[in-house]
Amino acid sequence: MRAGLRRARAGAVVATAALLGLAGTVDAQALGTDRARTTAVGAPSAAAAVDYQTWKSDVDKVIDQALPYIQQRIQNGGGQKQAIVLDIDNTSLETYFQWFPPTPAVERVLELTRYASERGVGIFFITARPDLLDQVTRGNLVHVGYPITGLYQRSLGDILGDPAEYKTAKRAEIESLGYTIIANIGNNESDLVGGHAERTFKLPDYDGQLS
Repeated sequence: MRAGLRRARAGAVVATAALLGLAGTVDAQALGTDRARTTAVGAPSAAAAVDYQTWKSDVDKVIDQALPYIQQRIQNGGGQKQAIVLDIDNTSLETYFQWFPPTPAVERVLELTRYASERGVGIFFITARPDLLDQVTRGNLVHVGYPITGLYQRSLGDILGDPAEYKTAKRAEIESLGYTIIANIGNNESDLVGGHAERTFKLPDYDGQLS
């Protein structure tokens, strides 16, 4: 519940930026955020802030495991209709380090999705962000180069529910379309629990700081 509220709050900041006409114009330097040493907005304290380079290195370690698995799984697909499911905030986009759009892509995750998409794998995003942010969210993903087969965002009726249950239901919905979800990538347990994926890969969240 707390993670869902934190993500909704982050989404509200993104929406505010868009409404102020900041989308596409504000970058990290304009906000005074040198990402190598930044304390993110809303972080508990400077001492507890996540170091950008450390985070990138920790992300790389996970993707270094995910990529060869996905490469092999695609090669041995046997005609399956395959899919990869991803969370958005701090999984696909560097939201912790820059809330205002266009938020940069997580580079290694972007490379992985492009590799898979070019080989016929469906790329689906399931986020706890509310669907009223659809234009901002979809536009950001497209702007940084993500292929999008499907994008699932919470409706007002879902917003106060359990995000893990919501995401599990959406993965089941993707399977009902005939897809085999070969990998599910997120940085929070709520992104990954509940099944409906052959393998899960958890990116760092540092005890919820990047949730």
